[in-house]
Amino acid sequence: MKRVDVTYVLLFDDQGENVLMVKNKGENSSYYTLPGGAVEPGETLEEAAIREVKEETGLDVEIDGVFSVSEAFFEERGHHVIFFTFRGKIIGGEMNISMPEEIEELTWMDSQKAEDYIHITNSKGLIKRKSTVPYLLRKRIIQI
Repeated sequence: MKRVDVTYVLLFDDQGENVLMVKNKGENSSYYTLPGGAVEPGETLEEAAIREVKEETGLDVEIDGVFSVSEAFFEERGHHVIFFTFRGKIIGGEMNISMPEEIEELTWMDSQKAEDYIHITNSKGLIKRKSTVPYLLRKRIIQI
């Protein structure tokens, strides 16, 4: 199994009620996720999260702690995926779909409905909790 790291960012609207969701074009059908994607080699989790949100939504964000860490095994692909979901804050940019071949819609979804798509088991109500865990980058360690 190949290990794959994926970052997502949980972004609320100004009222704190709706969550920004991306509708991805799938092989068989479309599906909603938070904005995010795979971490590239040499990239930190935070850098990947910020880049992916910009690529998918046109928005500039800053990361505000870790919302959740989860994992899944995608047997057909041979992937063991670790999902790092951050809380984020929109600090600029303009919402637009820059990758129409991958994304068909950006939408503000009611947070309760969004919980059905973010794949956190037994998570009802978790999305509205304000708690986070800090994300700490320990710098690049050359030698131990």
